[in-house]
Amino acid sequence: MTEIRTPRLLLRRWTDDDLVPLSEINADPDVMRWIGDGSTLDLEETAEEIERWEEEWDEEGFGPFAVELLASGELIGAVGLTVAQSPPEARDFVAVSWRLGRPYWGQGYASEAAQATLEFALQDRGLDRVIAVNRSGHEESENVIRKLGMVLDLDTTDPEHGHLLQLHSIDLTEYEA
Repeated sequence: MTEIRTPRLLLRRWTDDDLVPLSEINADPDVMRWIGDGSTLDLEETAEEIERWEEEWDEEGFGPFAVELLASGELIGAVGLTVAQSPPEARDFVAVSWRLGRPYWGQGYASEAAQATLEFALQDRGLDRVIAVNRSGHEESENVIRKLGMVLDLDTTDPEHGHLLQLHSIDLTEYEA
């Protein structure tokens, strides 16, 4: 079982106990407003999402991690890697992404978990390049992306939802642990 420990967090595979806490995060409109079309997800949709993530782990050797606080064991969100499907310019690249419950915003958890995930991607999984796709104007995500050392590759439009997107990347030669 793949686990990563940071000073404050445990990144691990998903368990049945994660369904309810993640569904509570996914039901928060403020959390979901920057993801896809901005719709919240119910319990069933969250279960399907976790199932897809676990399939990606089995097929690719990576996927989104369940992120919990070491101090309490509380699930605070999902951070990890996925093979991007959209926008077309990002298709088939490996992307790092994050989604944390609102009570955990602004405390550096997203940056801490994303940094550990990026190190896992480039050093453990041997990926040459990792991207991040974010909605233009999402300043908090832009801050995490900057902290990861990623650079802007291009601006584009989400073909499904019409949002302006930014595609950032970093490759192994630029990465500094």
